Amino acid sequence: MQNRTKRSLALAAVVVLALNHLVWATGPAMTRITVPGMCCNGCVKKITAQMQAVPGVAQVQADLAARTVTIVPQQTALPSPRLMWEAVEKAGEKPAKLEGPTGTFTAKPQS
Repeated sequence: MQNRTKRSLALAAVVVLALNHLVWATGPAMTRITVPGMCCNGCVKKITAQMQAVPGVAQVQADLAARTVTIVPQQTALPSPRLMWEAVEKAGEKPAKLEGPTGTFTAKPQS
């Protein structure tokens, strides 16, 4: 009986460790915004500056060739899709699509 209990506890510990690793490996839920008009480093700088002012945004990565902006949230935050959309607009660009943990939008989100 003791051997069975020890094996069960060991198995439970392995499962907990594996799940903990999986949670850390997946990282924060990122958001990707497609910006067709983003055509130069000036556009990237404007969008990045506006995006960094959005509450909950930790990091902004732009891919000029793909015309996308990827937003990494702060660890316990979920930035507002609407505020991120509006940040691109404040930079003088028009987002085409926002894909994130709360859904995919092709028009300005309501929240």
